[in-house]
Amino acid sequence: MDDAALRSANLAFAAAHLGEREERQPVHTVYGGAQLFAFDTAEKIGRVARRALEQHAPDAGQLSAALGWPPSGELQQRVYERVAARLEREPVEDFRIDFEDGYGNRPDAEEDGHATSVAGEVARGAREGTLPAVIGIRVKPLNEELRARSMRTLERFLGALLDAAGGALPPGFIITLPKITVSAQVAYFAGRLAELERKLGLAPESLRFELMVETPQIIIAADGRCLLPELVSAGAGRVAAAHFGTYDYTAYLGITASEQRMRHPACDFAKHAMQVSLAGTGIWLSDGSTAILPVGDTPTVHAAWRLHYDDVMHSLRGGFYQGWDLHPAQLVTRYAALYMFFLSGVQAAGARLRNFVEKAAQATLVGDTFDDAATGQGLLNYFLRGINCGALTESEAVALTGVTLEELRSKSFLRILKNRSVRGET
Repeated sequence: MDDAALRSANLAFAAAHLGEREERQPVHTVYGGAQLFAFDTAEKIGRVARRALEQHAPDAGQLSAALGWPPSGELQQRVYERVAARLEREPVEDFRIDFEDGYGNRPDAEEDGHATSVAGEVARGAREGTLPAVIGIRVKPLNEELRARSMRTLERFLGALLDAAGGALPPGFIITLPKITVSAQVAYFAGRLAELERKLGLAPESLRFELMVETPQIIIAADGRCLLPELVSAGAGRVAAAHFGTYDYTAYLGITASEQRMRHPACDFAKHAMQVSLAGTGIWLSDGSTAILPVGDTPTVHAAWRLHYDDVMHSLRGGFYQGWDLHPAQLVTRYAALYMFFLSGVQAAGARLRNFVEKAAQATLVGDTFDDAATGQGLLNYFLRGINCGALTESEAVALTGVTLEELRSKSFLRILKNRSVRGET
């Protein structure tokens, strides 16, 4: 191989692995049936979540008992207060209007009507400022039985939405494509979206979508390949995320209903494949959902909260920072897990990053943890993720790490070192 061939290969790899995107990744996606959606659904969800916290854990001690924390202390109180504040400020970051499993198969006239009426509600929510930062719809799969219905709903919805909203999509709009089995479905969808953009007067590539990873054939195909990179390529630049579907995936594997759960080893295998095959591509990854919902009396709610909390913690430890929520009361434990995950280790992480930045290019030892340059970006990402989810403020991160606000916002550990080197600080 000559220099030109190697250069071409290097550039192709770099083009496909652009790293983290600039946008804020949502910490969750809340799913709800299209038949139930209204312009103020996100606000209603927030009210139900706040009421659940007030009723079933009115103080930090009771939330601690429900989630298995040590007796309430300063950390537990801090987490509790931030959860309560988040449920007031922005309870829902991402909502998906579901025309698939959460909606079911209905007569064509009924689904046509919902596609039109839901579009009107989305347009109203955009006008009145009640939509979450990200919103979209999940269509039916593109198999032979449902492909025509799927595209009919999407086209009807988009046409009605643009008519009602003056030709503009809401910010962060995304479409979810479920139950993918072959890359041709993704290529077909990308082509149809391009056609819809031309037909509806939208800018090219304004319609983006996320892949549902819920069939084993795309984790390992018949020829032994993982199809996920091929699916992204087939999406022609429109694929923004890949979401794991816990229950469809385990059902495809023949796992009985009583054993279908987020922390099943089969799910970990699939999610590891997602991480390995999509690392560095900028494709956001999301875990699935906890199906046992926090409803009923307080002991029942606490048991469901503990399960959901442990599931979210498992996702976070595995590097999945987004997941699905199916019930408003799950927002309590979504944010409780996120905030405990980041706040419980923030002092140690801050000391490590501060020490490492100060000593720049040298490996360092803080306590019994050895750090070298490979972990610098990971430490910085810890704080960036903590800020992203609301566990930390930028000012807290700056105080703990010793980096400047400008350095923090650069999101690049190497850039921090380079700038400090230029200034003679390292």
